Amino acid sequence: MINHTLPSIIPYLCNKTNIVNFKGKELIIFDFDGTLINSIPDLTLAINSMLKQFDLTPLSIQQVTPFIGNGAKPLVKRALAEALKQNPERFIDFNQAFDIYLKAYQSITCKDTFLYDGVLETLEYLDQNAYKMVICTNKPFKFIEPILDTLNIKHFFKLWIGEDSLAEKKPNALPLVHLVNSMYSTIEKSIMVGDSKNDILAAKNAQMESIGVSYGYNYNENIADYQPTIVVDHFANLKSFF
Repeated sequence: MINHTLPSIIPYLCNKTNIVNFKGKELIIFDFDGTLINSIPDLTLAINSMLKQFDLTPLSIQQVTPFIGNGAKPLVKRALAEALKQNPERFIDFNQAFDIYLKAYQSITCKDTFLYDGVLETLEYLDQNAYKMVICTNKPFKFIEPILDTLNIKHFFKLWIGEDSLAEKKPNALPLVHLVNSMYSTIEKSIMVGDSKNDILAAKNAQMESIGVSYGYNYNENIADYQPTIVVDHFANLKSFF
């Protein structure tokens, strides 16, 4: 059972003594999974469809969640490693397993995926206030648009890139710099919003400010440990900073 409720709204200011606001920003770069959407149910279903093909025991949502964040291949590798703990000498062809996973996920990309609380009204607020919004995710590119369409939020975003869109992915700075340049903005006028250390480290590598959300996946680690500019517990709290 997934708990759809989120923690109370308590901003955490990292090394900041003054009140923080980002009203001078013009470009907001959002992570996708764990920030805007909870895709764990569908990712887990696809993983278990793959494992079933090899007669391996299915994994729970709790087991799969820490494997998410670095992209599709690391997710499948970690899931296979977990499923094979009881039979470590067994060999599974990774390329075959990965292809099975991709086909399974493509068939149910947005079956049970949902927006986190506060996302829709906050995107509407930011859009009405003329902020440019884009998505930078480590999810494969081809899965992004179908989810945006199904959840009816595509019109908020000017551009999106996935793990396979460029030569590097988060935590490398390249995806963020690419989006800044593509949107004719600057690092100083841009900000990264995400739930994972990959988001915060990518922002640091790009010398960009960042907002960490505490409710996402992040490998069961505390997002504050990576020292984003601020941490918020609820997506809707972003409205108080923009």
